[in-house]
Amino acid sequence: MMKTFNTMSLEKETFTPINEKTINMYVCGPTVYNYIHIGNARSAIAFDTIRRYFEYRGYEVNYVSNFTDVDDKMIAAASEQGITVPELADKYIDAFNEDTAPLNIKPATVRPRATEHIPEIIEFVEDLIKKGYAYESEGDVYFRAKKFKGYGILAHQDLAEMESNAAGRLDDGELARKEDPMDFAVWKGENGDGAIAWNSPWGKGRPGWHIECSVMSTKYLGNHLDIHGGGIDLAFPHHTNEIAQTEAHTGEKFVEKWLHNGFVTVGDENEKMSKSLGNFTTVHELLQQIDDPMVLRFFMATTQYRRPIAYSQKNMDLAARNLERIRTGYRNLQFRLGSAVAGSDADIEAKAQEKVDAFIEAMDDDFNAQNAMTAVYELIELANLYSQAEEVKTDTVNFVLKQIKDLMNVFGVDGLEQAPLLDADVDALIKERDAARETSNFARSDEIRDELASRGIILEDTPQGTRWRRA
Repeated sequence: MMKTFNTMSLEKETFTPINEKTINMYVCGPTVYNYIHIGNARSAIAFDTIRRYFEYRGYEVNYVSNFTDVDDKMIAAASEQGITVPELADKYIDAFNEDTAPLNIKPATVRPRATEHIPEIIEFVEDLIKKGYAYESEGDVYFRAKKFKGYGILAHQDLAEMESNAAGRLDDGELARKEDPMDFAVWKGENGDGAIAWNSPWGKGRPGWHIECSVMSTKYLGNHLDIHGGGIDLAFPHHTNEIAQTEAHTGEKFVEKWLHNGFVTVGDENEKMSKSLGNFTTVHELLQQIDDPMVLRFFMATTQYRRPIAYSQKNMDLAARNLERIRTGYRNLQFRLGSAVAGSDADIEAKAQEKVDAFIEAMDDDFNAQNAMTAVYELIELANLYSQAEEVKTDTVNFVLKQIKDLMNVFGVDGLEQAPLLDADVDALIKERDAARETSNFARSDEIRDELASRGIILEDTPQGTRWRRA
């Protein structure tokens, strides 16, 4: 029985899809005014992993994640760079796609952009006004937060405290335009900068931030979603406001389960990584510094999604070692296919299945990645032991390899296999080994021999030099 932690109830709840075998899932995407930092990547990887696990369990997942391609930050960034807002959006959407591909983040079923849905947004806002939930004021349109029963419940905050905080963030002009400090913008009138605006019944303007996700999620997934996800910082105000305006519009429950991932922290103070704090590392920069993007993917995917991740070189190095441990175990067993005999070993397959069952049990418990990885490491230990057996069976080797590959695919980690070495590569390693032996560096010599053996290369040391052949 699968359970997920629901931010709405602050409890683990049994997860049952609205439709038996299909899951409708919406995850808030980035505002595209800069390269994504690893905090943004954490959210993308966390929900990609959840999606992959659902698919592993046999569900079809309709996965929608948006691009916010118009807002105040984008207008400011476009002005600084001397380009238009759409040009800025195109630039960083392309960068997002380029930076997430090496991390093996699957493309969304639909990746909508706010600016492609202006007519639907205007229609949505008109309906909120008609129903008395929203009102126009000097070209802006605001949602009456307190009119919506249960406003703020997702944030688990005191309404009076939220009201006080809201009032403190407003300038005198906006405060005067609002009926109540808690009210939030669903449409913003043009402020005279001429950056980007659309015609509307309330004059030229653009959508508020929250309204776009309500419109796009319901357009592509219907009024009632199985899962809505995003970073925990989005629970208030973004997701809180989404609930209010969407349910006011549809008259239906918006989301069954609210899932929020934890922060990425940096430094001795475990400070949240964010663009506003200026303590972020972009994925674009990081990918130029690391040899293997799968290490970053593995590092983030194998931490339970609600837990904070402490980003450091030490933790990245540990992830690299653990990933290599898995790859080595896989390749050790893969190498034995060359000498395997027909048939199967029922006992080994049963033990492997026990590890797979333990993996499923862990992931069914709110995607408990750490416990799931314990099962993976135990499966790797089994693979290593079997690879050392005097005789191995083809069916069993393939069975264990498939289980390892399938489980690692849940975490989005591929590249377990090694491509065959080219002759020139083998010759270069043998030359390096000869040099190591001449300087009595026998540890490196043995390491090279073992590496070649693991990749199907057999060495023969003769008085005339080292010969090699493929197993």
